[in-house]
Amino acid sequence: MQLFYNPNITAIDTTFIFDSNESKHIIKVLRKRNGDQLWITNGNGYLFEAKIIGDNLKKCEVELVSSKKTHPKSHWLHIAVAPTKMNDRFEWFLEKATEIGIDEITPIICERSERKVIKLERMQRVIESAMKQSLQTYLPKLNEPISFSEFLEKPMTELQFIAHCEDTERHELKRRVAADKDLTILIGPEGDFSPEEIKNAMQKGYAPVAMGKTRLRTETAAIVACSIVATINNG
Repeated sequence: MQLFYNPNITAIDTTFIFDSNESKHIIKVLRKRNGDQLWITNGNGYLFEAKIIGDNLKKCEVELVSSKKTHPKSHWLHIAVAPTKMNDRFEWFLEKATEIGIDEITPIICERSERKVIKLERMQRVIESAMKQSLQTYLPKLNEPISFSEFLEKPMTELQFIAHCEDTERHELKRRVAADKDLTILIGPEGDFSPEEIKNAMQKGYAPVAMGKTRLRTETAAIVACSIVATINNG
């Protein structure tokens, strides 16, 4: 099964026309023709079964045969993470986190951040590709970068954690996560959060946690966090 993505398809549509780039990929690269079946999602939980009725290289038209709404997960995982110095490492995190199951990502700019500018359009394409590859129907939300202090003013979720490497009292994340609970996890830059940032987060209700016994890179810590939450909720 190959999954296509287009955010503009709705459950009340009967036909749909792909743009020129997607049409070229469907007709020229995949060699699809009239009558062939396609599977499409709009990223909002819907899976559409479609049939090609116009195999035009520039305007591939499909008839929507059926639609099915996938129930959302019982929890919402939001990871706020400092962008890594190397773009490819952050893209790797986005790809794997999407495959494992993440709902929202916010790049946070911290005192020790090595990168303060990211290309959201490129990152969005990585997420879309990973969603299609893993045959999911919900597209994770990618937010605009925001300063750490501004993020702390955002509304609270049921559970809130800050992962850091300071030699202070912390509990392992796997022992603090509960199933079916919305949660937010803060992951800092390679140089870790500053003591002041950790203090401010804890004052806002974020509980300090560790991912394990070893020191992890930013993107690795974020992936481990996703895996822990997925394991507890799917176990």
